[in-house]
This record gives sequence, C-alpha cells and structure tokens, in this order.
Amino acid sequence: MGSGHPTVPLQDVNLKMPRNNQLLHFAFREDKQWKLQQVIQDARNHVSQAIYLLTSRGEGYQFRTGAEVLKLMDAVMLQLSRARNRLTTPATLTLPEIAASGLTRMFAPALPSDLLVNVYINLNKLCLTVYQLQPNSTKNFRPAGGAVLHSPGAMFEWGSQRLEVSHVHKVECVVPWLNDALVFFTVSLQLCQQLKDKIAVFSSYWSYRPF
Repeated sequence: MGSGHPTVPLQDVNLKMPRNNQLLHFAFREDKQWKLQQVIQDARNHVSQAIYLLTSRGEGYQFRTGAEVLKLMDAVMLQLSRARNRLTTPATLTLPEIAASGLTRMFAPALPSDLLVNVYINLNKLCLTVYQLQPNSTKNFRPAGGAVLHSPGAMFEWGSQRLEVSHVHKVECVVPWLNDALVFFTVSLQLCQQLKDKIAVFSSYWSYRPF
C-alpha cells in the first residue's frame, strides 16, 4: 500500500516450541507485508466504490423518485457491507492452501520446515497462527477441509508427505484503527437504512388514497 494508507503494526514474534522447548524468534519481512495488506486494500476499494456511487451524479443532480434513491442506497450499502465483511470474515483455507500461500516466507529468519503460518485480520485484531507439524503414517489418514483455525490432529498431504498438526499457537494483537473503521461502517450502514426508511414512509403516504 502506498503512502497515506493505514498500515498494520507488525512486530517481532517469540515462540516457545513445546516439543523441544526451543525458543524461536522471527520478524515480518518488510518486502512481504503486502500479502496481509491486500485485505485492507480490498476493503478500501469497496469504500471507494461507495463514494463514487454517491458523488458521480454531481452536486446539482435532482432525484426524480423515491425508488431512485432506494436503488442508490442499496448499491452503496452493498459496497459498505462488502468492505466490512472483508475485515470481519477471515478466509477459510485448507492446510495445503496455507502451505502454498507463501505466508511462511513472510518472516526472517526463515522458519523451520515443520511450521506453517497463517496471518489474517479478524474484526479489530491481527491474528497470527502457527501450526507445528509432524509426519503422519496412520491408516486412518483423513485430510482436513477448510477452516479459519485448524485444530491439533488435522491432517493433510503436501507433496509426497502426509502430515498432521501436532500443536497450534495463536497470537492476537488489537489494532485500534481497525476498531474505528468497523464503527464507521456500522454507523454508515445505519444512516443509509434510516434514509431508506424515511423514503418508504413518504412513499406510503403519497400512495395512500382515502375512500
């Protein structure tokens, strides 16, 4: 994201591995942070589209009917809802999709090969999940489906290997401006709905015909 765009404060991470008590220290690489910021950019694009819908007619434009206003509000609310959902609904991913995403390469120094990492935004939080893996050679091998957060015991195939999640480590960090953004989305949607309700009341009044 360019200058002037909000950024997520990404810091160093210290992680103690329970299997061997090894302490890992790693940090986000500056040249890889775009993978996370794409979520924020997507939300911003929906907001930009909502602003365009509101301003494209010009200041002197006169709406002719209430239905025209309702149609505009529906289109604006759709974009605002999509922007909010981009921040409140993390992607559901399978473990192979996480492995193929390249998120593990977002860190320096490089992480051990038995770790998988997922980084995502959920509401006003930046979430980091680390999956510790072990080989799986059981006959009951059953690959796990998609999930936001996989549990220990989840299995998957990667290349020629069958692997299993042995431990899951999750860290969350509150990002204050994300909370502000969610409040603004909620207020904006409420204002749009209030305008729709008022238009509906006037439409009912003018369509009323006494006997």
